[in-house]
Amino acid sequence: MNKKVLLILSDGVRPDSFGRIAGISDYSDVLLRHALYSMKTKTVMPSVTLPCHMSLFHSVPPDRHGILSNTYMPQVRPIKGLFEVLRAAGKKTGIVYDWEELRDLSRPDSLANAIFMSGHIYDYWNTCEKLTERAIDYINSDAPDFVFYYYGLTDAVGHGSGWMSEDYMKAVSKVWTLIEKLVSSIGDYTVIFTADHGGHDRTHGTDKPEDMTIPLIISDPSLETRELESASILDIAPTVAAILGAQPDPEWEGRNLLA
Repeated sequence: MNKKVLLILSDGVRPDSFGRIAGISDYSDVLLRHALYSMKTKTVMPSVTLPCHMSLFHSVPPDRHGILSNTYMPQVRPIKGLFEVLRAAGKKTGIVYDWEELRDLSRPDSLANAIFMSGHIYDYWNTCEKLTERAIDYINSDAPDFVFYYYGLTDAVGHGSGWMSEDYMKAVSKVWTLIEKLVSSIGDYTVIFTADHGGHDRTHGTDKPEDMTIPLIISDPSLETRELESASILDIAPTVAAILGAQPDPEWEGRNLLA
């Protein structure tokens, strides 16, 4: 396809927390008008934020990249991640995030731009709004080929008030409102929406379906809406690479969902 891609991840969002499944009308309905999607996408164990993100960007399970907690450790036998693959293909990439541990998703000299504001220090309810505005300005001024936007609000509220609680549902709704503002304010991008893991009670990290099942929406006007028979978080990096016309790393284990 060789288009530009905006990958949006809302930390800890369960598929049953938004849209028609939850009986809520939100921007997900708009994205699904032209999309490949799966509300039964599988994440990896442990279903913890940094291991899941490493698997998303490196298309291998945690027992291969070696990150088993939210503490980053250099890979013993390194695998190139999505940022490195896109850099080698001559693509300009950026990241917008409010959880600092994600700084290790890319290796040096892979990113063109990184925009960070700590949700722990400034509060995730504030950072999600301020970073959305900064992301709009950045994308419109720099026109990057690939942008990863991370929303930490939903996970923070899940831990604080419980998954599927009233506060959690308000956080999910807030994120969808900001996604609508972001997508409607920028140019022509294929938009991919997903999560790293789900959650139950006030935690996650187990092999419970509530923790292991995530949403995945690949939205583009050129697509006819179709539900994917199966999908994994490992499939996201190869799919993004294919959309951008880049070659996946030979060690990646996921597949291009558009093939």
